[in-house]
Amino acid sequence: MEILKESVIQKEKFRTTANKLLNHCFILKKKDDTRNDYIFIVQNRELFIEYFDLLGYKIEINEMQGVVALTNVAGTGRIRLRKIESIILLILRLLYIEKRKELTLNEEVIVLSDEIHEKYNMLKVEAKTNIDKTVFRDTIRLFKRFNIVSNLDSDVTMSDARIKLYPSVLFAVPNDNLTLLYDAINEKLNKYMNGEQNDDEETMQD
Repeated sequence: MEILKESVIQKEKFRTTANKLLNHCFILKKKDDTRNDYIFIVQNRELFIEYFDLLGYKIEINEMQGVVALTNVAGTGRIRLRKIESIILLILRLLYIEKRKELTLNEEVIVLSDEIHEKYNMLKVEAKTNIDKTVFRDTIRLFKRFNIVSNLDSDVTMSDARIKLYPSVLFAVPNDNLTLLYDAINEKLNKYMNGEQNDDEETMQD
């Protein structure tokens, strides 16, 4: 591989960036702690594509959204979410699409914790009428690990706590058409509401 011919510094940068992508699934252009990694991947895309192809992964670089996403070609290594986590993820995607329509390209998508709870309460899930604080905190922490969200306030359980949503939420379950994605989310949420979905849902690549 061409990386073997690079300098020690370049090899180390490649190694750390590749590991970050493996550990976090998404690398973002507009996230401070991954911006340089995103640029490095874009500048060396062929090296990363070749490397991850050997490992059985497909790397997707979406420069319009500023997202690098990693997918296991064999479909293994998926993160299995609990039903409540899947519902919250779908709600986050729905909110992202709704908010994005109201903002300019450079504006960040930020929602309040209360908005997430409001969407959830609209579903009238009989088995769990409310999201308890521990579950909500742990779920946001999980999605933060995968660079899908970040909390702007320390206590995400407060009703006015701000949560930043990243475009990677659109790639957690990929769909090329945002309108279809919007409809699919609503359809899936309705299925959850009617008890037609299983407790576990494969959603994110690890």
